[in-house]
Amino acid sequence: MPGSTRPENPAATRRPVLGLRQNLAQFLLLVAVNALVGGTLGQERTVLPLPATEAFHLDLYTGALTYILAFGLSKAAMNYFAGTLSDKYGRKPVLVAGWLAALPVPDMLILAPSWDWIVAANVLLGISQGLTWSTAVIMKMDLVGPGQRGLAMGFNEAAGYLGVAATALATGYLATTYGLRPAPFLLGAAYIALGLGLTVLAVRETHHHATAEASGTPGAAGAGLSTGQVFTLTSFRDHSLSAASQAGLVNNLNDGLAWGLFPVLFAGAGLGVGQIGIIAAAYPAVWGAAQLVTGAASDRWGRKWFIAAGMLVQAAALAMVAVGSTFEAWLGAAVVLGVGTAMVYPTLLASIGDVAHPAWRARAVGIYRLWRDAGFAAGALLAGLIADLYGIPVAVAAVAGLTAVSGIVVAVRMRGGDHRPAAALR
Repeated sequence: MPGSTRPENPAATRRPVLGLRQNLAQFLLLVAVNALVGGTLGQERTVLPLPATEAFHLDLYTGALTYILAFGLSKAAMNYFAGTLSDKYGRKPVLVAGWLAALPVPDMLILAPSWDWIVAANVLLGISQGLTWSTAVIMKMDLVGPGQRGLAMGFNEAAGYLGVAATALATGYLATTYGLRPAPFLLGAAYIALGLGLTVLAVRETHHHATAEASGTPGAAGAGLSTGQVFTLTSFRDHSLSAASQAGLVNNLNDGLAWGLFPVLFAGAGLGVGQIGIIAAAYPAVWGAAQLVTGAASDRWGRKWFIAAGMLVQAAALAMVAVGSTFEAWLGAAVVLGVGTAMVYPTLLASIGDVAHPAWRARAVGIYRLWRDAGFAAGALLAGLIADLYGIPVAVAAVAGLTAVSGIVVAVRMRGGDHRPAAALR
């Protein structure tokens, strides 16, 4: 209106309010979006390892695991860029780009005439997962502020991995009833369409929340760090950030092992696709649900000992898989593995958010997730090579030992008091 002094967008002039309750509607929407991100990944967990030998006649475990290697490398790289891009261009455009990258994946998995198509589809899936999951994490941290960061990460990771679990179970049923292709991957196509639609139409930008938090955070001198400086701190220099980064890498190393070799091990022991689907679903289901407890608990009692103990519980679960030989034994091991991973996963993310300054927190999260998801690639290579030489049980036992060592590193290296809200680097 002529002469009016009212700004075109009054909301843009208000200082954003931080907190879970204050941003509940948008937070829950992002939880739902991340459940769809997890479901998009879950379409592969039960089904995809089996065509490697049945349809494409890949005999060596290292060859069959190439799709996890491709996924891990592309997701790790995109995690790094997700943080940098979301700081530069905003969170929502990066989230939309991640969904667009996933659009061709189901068709490529359904129509693949050769294993190369499967590998290429997983490059795109890794790009998508790196952009969407990392950005969902960053946006939730933006909204809730420092006081409930563990709770927020618990909700985020619970939604994602319950999505993985439900889809792993559903695709196991679909594969048993209708075959390995195309039915299981049609579910993934539906998730991608719904996730893209919700993001475009309903998700709002959250970068201004991080800016508001940064303006009130002590230690503002650290806010101007370059991306190279943030990389060095997160990867090597800072005791807590670097301890979290190595633990994340080892955690996903054993998850890559579980994804790629567990279905082959179980099938070799005579389990049917339905039973394999139950085990494949139990692990992320327990992992997902338990994070609703562990994330919030780490807000109260601290991050360090949740992480160290969780790595040791995972090591014990992997040892149970290595010596097991029945459906019941492996199902029990999957439950224990889920508990251990739940102790670690949201707590590691929250620990990064605690130590990093809000001005470069998105980049620190991206760098941590780069290391963490490089574990998929490391797990595919290490487990595949050992399995080719000595068999799957030996590969599982070796990764169990590595996981235990990682927990000890956290116990020795990570500072115990860094769960205080918005701690500045000392």
